[in-house]
Amino acid sequence: MINLPVVLQTILKDLQSIGAKPIVVGGCVRDTLLGIPCKDFDIEIFLVDSLELIEKTLSKYGSVKLVGKSFGVLILSVDGYDFDFALARTEKKVGNSHQDFEVTTNANLSFEEASIRRDFTINAIGYDYFEDKLLDPHNGINDLKNKTLKHIKDETFVEDSLRVYRAIQFSARFGFSLDNRTLELCKKIVNSDELKYLANERVYEEFKKLFLKSEKPSIGFELMKDLGVLKYFPELEALIDCEQDEEYHPEGDVWIHTLMTIDELSCIVSEQKIEDEYRILYLFYGILCHDLGKPFCTETTDEGRVTSHKHEALGIEPTISFLSRLTNEKKFIDIVCTLVKNHLAPFQLYLAESSLKAVKRLSLKVNIEDLCIVCLADCLGRDIKDKEKCPKATSWLLEKAKELNIQNEALKPLVQGRDLIALGLKPSKKFKEILDFAFDLQIDENMDKESII
Repeated sequence: MINLPVVLQTILKDLQSIGAKPIVVGGCVRDTLLGIPCKDFDIEIFLVDSLELIEKTLSKYGSVKLVGKSFGVLILSVDGYDFDFALARTEKKVGNSHQDFEVTTNANLSFEEASIRRDFTINAIGYDYFEDKLLDPHNGINDLKNKTLKHIKDETFVEDSLRVYRAIQFSARFGFSLDNRTLELCKKIVNSDELKYLANERVYEEFKKLFLKSEKPSIGFELMKDLGVLKYFPELEALIDCEQDEEYHPEGDVWIHTLMTIDELSCIVSEQKIEDEYRILYLFYGILCHDLGKPFCTETTDEGRVTSHKHEALGIEPTISFLSRLTNEKKFIDIVCTLVKNHLAPFQLYLAESSLKAVKRLSLKVNIEDLCIVCLADCLGRDIKDKEKCPKATSWLLEKAKELNIQNEALKPLVQGRDLIALGLKPSKKFKEILDFAFDLQIDENMDKESII
């Protein structure tokens, strides 16, 4: 019924031989039923409570990692698959942190009893390999068919506030609607301010799944708005009702435009077959944050036109503020900021019919190919009639950059410090001034190294 990797089938038989009853559960069962390929498998183990015995059995297949002895979880990576093995357990919240759970392993639990700790019915479907039978104590299969995201138990669901973000990303990934009672409980968690206790990295992981696994990530952000989650992200909340000029943005306010752009980026990533997850994520954050500066500068002129001059530069501070709540990786934040600050450049250079030297200087500020992707999503993410103009500017800029081989890297200076030393000059504070002048000649006058020296 569920197609398991051969190596996992062998492992399950080994676990059975030591008296264990392993049940495949969670995302891999759900995804298989939805026709989605799976490489991560969760296995819950019943009838055996010896973690050492299980670890000894698993170690025959590769290196086993223990994730917190009290949680009773073992991780095994083999043949390109990730397998998580966990002892059957119950959980009880005893504090505000995600680590503040009292975990009690119990080998004699039934599958139904153990499944109560899970979040949604669609994630509590089990598969008994030996009986080739699905275990569905909470009617998760029916919810899959009805495209409904429904929690399992009121009391246990509200114990982990991360489940609000999980509801958001699952709804976006699968196009599911939230069950009414689940929606009420999510709002209750948000209103209780429990989300403020969540570790940044946990929230970031849910955003990551939302971006990487959704065809329409806008569904998740619209749900964030409906649930009141945006109060934790005032930079995004400020986009709601922030006016735009109807000629360029007939679709509505900046919030609507932003949601349209992230969906367009999802299409572009798919069409261009971009697979680098790190790159995909900074592109998504680049387009999500590209107009964060507009609430600070939007004005209506005497003629009734709406303007937002310098919003790209003004967007840097709110972008840093927003991203700092999700990650402390400076390099990542810097990349996103360069995309935000320069997102208008492709059209500006195209309309001005700029020379190659302008393209060269742009390469020193930002990855041009990435910038063109963000700019294209920005242009397509609106209700204008002449969308065919959108690829013209980005294609023009990309072609110019490719002529110089700087579409993915900054223009390299021809003259280096070692060249000055070879000319007999001694290193000094003047070196930078000389090298900058040489670089200007290379860019502005298109001079080669021999001509400059």
